[in-house]
Amino acid sequence: MSDISVFFAGNVEVKTQEDFIVSPRFKDKEGKPVPWVIQSITEEENDVIRKSATKVTRVKGQTQSEINQTEYIAKLVVASVVFPNLKAAELQQSYGVLGAEALVKKMLLSGEYAQLIIKVQEINGFDRDMNELVEEAKN
Repeated sequence: MSDISVFFAGNVEVKTQEDFIVSPRFKDKEGKPVPWVIQSITEEENDVIRKSATKVTRVKGQTQSEINQTEYIAKLVVASVVFPNLKAAELQQSYGVLGAEALVKKMLLSGEYAQLIIKVQEINGFDRDMNELVEEAKN
């Protein structure tokens, strides 16, 4: 059996961070595409996001919860993007929007937004299925 200390908080990578070219349209002074910085979030943070995108209704005396997937994904993207700062008022003003979720949707083309979603899901571990994880654990 392995040493349990490998699971101690001080011995675990807290967050994974990665540069990602979301779009070649955002260029620096030399004309090179500027990467966005994407970071993983914890399940604790994800739970807060999921709850904020969940609507609770009462139907015939029963409460039902329903997650607004579009809202959830937008909030997950915003929580995972470190750079550019989507919460910066001056960046939102430059696009004429209020709110980070509205900003990212205004900044990006549909395909770029879809690629960003895929990258955010990947960095947060949503891209791996259970069989892959089991095989990796065996090796």
